[in-house]
Amino acid sequence: MALSNYVEAVIEENDWYITNLSNVAACLWQQLPDVSWVGFYLMTDKGNDKELILGPFQGKVACTHIALDRGVCGVSASENKTLIVPDVSQFSGYIACDSEARSEIVIPLRNKVGVVIGVLDIDSNTEGRFSEANEESADLEKCAELISNIIPKTIN
Repeated sequence: MALSNYVEAVIEENDWYITNLSNVAACLWQQLPDVSWVGFYLMTDKGNDKELILGPFQGKVACTHIALDRGVCGVSASENKTLIVPDVSQFSGYIACDSEARSEIVIPLRNKVGVVIGVLDIDSNTEGRFSEANEESADLEKCAELISNIIPKTIN
């Protein structure tokens, strides 16, 4: 079964978005092989200062605030594009929340008009775990789309 089918099955339309994000993080954590962290960073809007703040996740303790343009998550959010990093040690400005992480995929979460409202972040302790040219990455993009529909447009 595709990951997006599992994600769609755990999202409850009438539940609070944090509840849904928690279940989606747990679902992806259980269904994805060889991952060390799965979670969300959500965009905050405090006047002119936007940043990503930690949302629901599964895995080790994580960074709580990420500035835009910093680390894989911040760059993904500011450039509004999925980033796949086969070797995090080669990513300029990488933020090492977990010293054992070796690869990462970050997918923007967008509102209905395409504005980034957060990111889905997945880490692995295996170098080269994620690839652009496979069904899993495309399905994770679909998961991000499903998730985006349950998040308020801004989090304050």
